[in-house]
Amino acid sequence: MAEPSTAVLDQPERRPDHSGTTAPTPVHRRKGGILTGLLRTARPRQWIKNVLVAAAPAAAGELASWHTAAQLALVFALFTAAASSVYLINDARDAEADRAHPVKCRRPVAAGEVPVTAAYATGALLTLGTVGAAVTLCDALTAALLSAYIAMQLAYCVRLKHVLVVDLAVVTTGFLMRAMVGGVALSIPLSRWFLITAGFGALFMVAAKRYSEAVRMADAGGATRALLTAYTTGYLRFVWQLAAGAAVLGYCLWALESGDAAAANGSLLPWRQLSMIAFTLGVLRYAVFADRGAAGAPEEVVLRDRPLAVIGLMWLAMYGMAVAGV
Repeated sequence: MAEPSTAVLDQPERRPDHSGTTAPTPVHRRKGGILTGLLRTARPRQWIKNVLVAAAPAAAGELASWHTAAQLALVFALFTAAASSVYLINDARDAEADRAHPVKCRRPVAAGEVPVTAAYATGALLTLGTVGAAVTLCDALTAALLSAYIAMQLAYCVRLKHVLVVDLAVVTTGFLMRAMVGGVALSIPLSRWFLITAGFGALFMVAAKRYSEAVRMADAGGATRALLTAYTTGYLRFVWQLAAGAAVLGYCLWALESGDAAAANGSLLPWRQLSMIAFTLGVLRYAVFADRGAAGAPEEVVLRDRPLAVIGLMWLAMYGMAVAGV
């Protein structure tokens, strides 16, 4: 599950109560009604991750049609609704634990801006509506994949996030499902290299996120996420380094294999091979934040780091040239 920004925030002040002990000062509540709080609980900043639904069509060069755009927009909206429903239910379940967290205590449910029952009810309605819309508007395989995503994420909220290693696998699979669903919806075959690169790339970001959480919460004794005490920072570092290497290797093998066909078609430059440079640089740049323990919120790293954004644009340009056969 995605977390808020890794920026260091002040802990809630503590003040003496009438018994002579200290009690936490109530978290400041933002202005706005329950609807505003529900929207914030749905994590609008996290919605950028659902752009991954375009990954498979983009890899296959199948983005240049209105039908494709309309289908991807529908899948994006459904995945966004599905993820938002899970966030709502997760925050309702974790409200008490989140109040002990220096950052999560500011979430609307934990801060008391949104009643727990309202979060549960909204999440349940959104879940049912998403599944119903998928069954009605999409083909059977796409609806099944979306339903499986929701079921897996709800199982994660209830139990699986407390199971060592399985929690990493579930979150990674959620990212991989996002990357797969666009291809499934448009009946685009998914290559083995695409699945390898997407899968290990997702594991890299997930393990880096957990590593950052473990570093940041080292002094909290696991009070905010008990499973972090079961991992060592050395193990999590090993996982994200292994995944980063596998993702780069998978991408390079794909680019070299696909580049031979592109050269035979008369491309001016080997754009796919050249894109390996930008892809590798992007992974290395993100690894800087992972190594510092500052990759706890992947969307913040991607959106706020300008060099990483420039590298990403370079990669998009090279990949676009490769798809266009220039």
